[in-house]
Amino acid sequence: MGNHMTIWNQVPENKSEPDFNNLQSVLAREVPGRPTLFEFFLNDKLYRRLAPAAQLEAGDPYAVPRLVAQAFYHAGYDYVNVQIPGFKFPSERVKVEQTVSINEGGLISDRESFEVYEWPDPEIADYAILDALAKDLLQGMKLIGYGPGGVLENVIEIVGYETLCYMLADDPELVDAVFNEVGSRLVRYYQIVASHPEIGACIDNDDWGFKTQTMLSPKHMRQYVFPWHKRIVEVVHDAGKPVILHSCGHFERIIDDLEEIGIDARHSYEDNILPVEQAYELYHHRFAILGGIDLDFICRSPPEKVYQRAKALLEQTLDRGGYALGTGNSVPDYVPDEGYFAMIRAVLETR
Repeated sequence: MGNHMTIWNQVPENKSEPDFNNLQSVLAREVPGRPTLFEFFLNDKLYRRLAPAAQLEAGDPYAVPRLVAQAFYHAGYDYVNVQIPGFKFPSERVKVEQTVSINEGGLISDRESFEVYEWPDPEIADYAILDALAKDLLQGMKLIGYGPGGVLENVIEIVGYETLCYMLADDPELVDAVFNEVGSRLVRYYQIVASHPEIGACIDNDDWGFKTQTMLSPKHMRQYVFPWHKRIVEVVHDAGKPVILHSCGHFERIIDDLEEIGIDARHSYEDNILPVEQAYELYHHRFAILGGIDLDFICRSPPEKVYQRAKALLEQTLDRGGYALGTGNSVPDYVPDEGYFAMIRAVLETR
């Protein structure tokens, strides 16, 4: 590999055509036909850099998703992720300078506010986006559907984290009612999404933890959160599609629950929780391992080191299957392009 920044900062060439069967093999914990990439999302600047020729037509409601699909193709992915517009839980949380307090914006604090909350209807979301994107998909690609946040994320957003903690002690029946309203709607959303023929898999995206523990106690996670995820997995599996859990945070104390829920793969790893190399050795026989190149590592390390770590991960998993290369979480706009390119180059140069 070259040693000059200009080389690392060039978009790597993708010489292969997409083939979702590769990711399908990974999700089945098998060895794919070639090294495979997985990412949850990139960023606007990167999408435009990867697909500079993409035409965004004025008035096209799906212009941005079409750009994302082109970018994923050029970067060497076998799919593109899609969230259905028109289904979102109302919230007053305001994002300020890239950060937000999980105590902000709670709309439900008691029975009265619960009764007047405007619950969204998953039946009227804009599922036409799936047909629209399916027409654009290059042969071999599939769509992967994901949600507008997950069960726990949405409950925290509409209640507030601190309020939820008090509510668990003061009014557990109300907690149960809120989780039921959120969970049942997400189950129906995934049921509809998974039924589309061009959906190849679903991402059940719901952040569950901090660096050292889950957001709620394992007991409360099992009581309120996990049953709904099991339902989500069941409806997606009923449609014959695999499920990827995207969830940040510490998960060692709930590892058996992941198997009980029935996920096919897990995404989101941090070096200061459990490096992906160790996670693979410990858990790849339970579910596929996706991504894992730590974001802090990508941001702080020279591209050469990112490339070397990516190559080592591919070597570690080469003949054992159940692994696709990617970042530990996603590619926000503060990630240097050359770090991201160094990572995907480790795969693309093998094709």
